Amino acid sequence: MDSSFNLAVHALVCLSHSGRSLSSEALAENICTNPTRVRRVMAGLKKAGMVETREGLDGGYRLTADPAGLTLRQVAEAVNTRFVDCAWHSGDIDRDCAICSGMAGVMDALYRQMNEQCAAYLSHITITDIETQLFAHK
Repeated sequence: MDSSFNLAVHALVCLSHSGRSLSSEALAENICTNPTRVRRVMAGLKKAGMVETREGLDGGYRLTADPAGLTLRQVAEAVNTRFVDCAWHSGDIDRDCAICSGMAGVMDALYRQMNEQCAAYLSHITITDIETQLFAHK
């Protein structure tokens, strides 16, 4: 998993809490990253209809989705998050050995099931839930 999901959740909570538009620079300052990275991730959220961009003095990103109904599963899908993945596969599908030729497929199915379980879990957590957790201890 890369950091896009974490960045997206952080940005959406910031936007929800502020109740106003925030620039990529302001979001990057709070997230502790660079504005280019923020813009890259926010493009996925904009495409999914979660945020909009505005030009001008009060421009930037504005939350358009209801944070109480916006699930972390939706956020993960908007930024194409795979929670469990493996870039390398052992074995060789063309070999005449059940283990060697079948391991990649078995492992891919395992990773797919684990991703589905993560997505199902995240479908019960909203941006408002995260914001509430942050301020419950203050």
